[in-house]
Amino acid sequence: MPPRHDVADLVSRARAGEARSVARLISLVEAESPALREVSAALAGHTGRAQVIGLTGAPGVGKSTTTSALVTAMRRQGRTVGVLAVDPSSPFTGGALLGDRIRMEEHATDRGVYVRSMASRGHLGGLSWAAPHAIRVLDAAGCDVVLVETVGVGQSEVEVAGLADTAVVLLAPGMGDGIQAAKAGILEIGDVFCVNKADRDGAATTRRELRTMLSMTQRTDDAWTPPIVLTVATTGEGVDDLVSALDEHHAHQQASGALERRRRARLRREVEQIALAEVSRRFELGRRDRLEELAEDVLAGRTDPFTAADELLAATPDGQGGTLGRAFTDRAADSGTTEPC
Repeated sequence: MPPRHDVADLVSRARAGEARSVARLISLVEAESPALREVSAALAGHTGRAQVIGLTGAPGVGKSTTTSALVTAMRRQGRTVGVLAVDPSSPFTGGALLGDRIRMEEHATDRGVYVRSMASRGHLGGLSWAAPHAIRVLDAAGCDVVLVETVGVGQSEVEVAGLADTAVVLLAPGMGDGIQAAKAGILEIGDVFCVNKADRDGAATTRRELRTMLSMTQRTDDAWTPPIVLTVATTGEGVDDLVSALDEHHAHQQASGALERRRRARLRREVEQIALAEVSRRFELGRRDRLEELAEDVLAGRTDPFTAADELLAATPDGQGGTLGRAFTDRAADSGTTEPC
């Protein structure tokens, strides 16, 4: 791990396109290094240019193959591409179980492509906690497009919509994906739908069923109608149409102002998550024994969970010489109420 004073140099080298520095910065992010704050500060002002595309779908629909085909098509257009492939975590090392995707090996020698596997580390939303930070690293490193391929985890895969500028939902004929999509709620989050393996029987039926379900879905994203694209990723058939659909959605978002709103909402959630993580860390610092005592009191009926939580807050420092409990009380007094909303 580099010392703190090397972070600025790493960011400078990463912005110049040095792959090794990009890798080291993402490693710092994944490891939640003490230098993470410095990395984040150094990246500020150098991000916001990349088009972030999230790909999600059930296992077996061909996410990795489609991602690789998209990279090929975009490289033909001269765009630089970063790929974050979020894999299940190894139960032994905590690292990415599949490693760098073998399906991406054709891009291994291409200096305009950067591929990185990241472990989900048990995160149920199909994404790694470090993914937003890693996207910023790739953005600052000059990637025109960042493709985020998520773990296929069923009904939790909707989280990719909050991370990407454009969310692509992949389906395949013969897998009952139309019904599963309706159950999982991904009809609402998909900006572009892709029926992959369209050379199989039932592709047209899957598209027709999907179009019918989409027509019954309430959407509030500036009248964008999600297109349904048929592809055969293994041969590249339809992939150019998919790229065009992605670009059309991006242009629509820019023109309508939806892109800025989506990115602002994304950053709002991220700031909130960081703040909550800090509160949780302060709970852990010297409060674990007290938490055990309070849990025992609740179990024995000597107190209730809300009163126990108040006691825990009252004893937890807020980092400014006070306590979280006092800060909450002061805020409630300012608003004219001492009751939670």
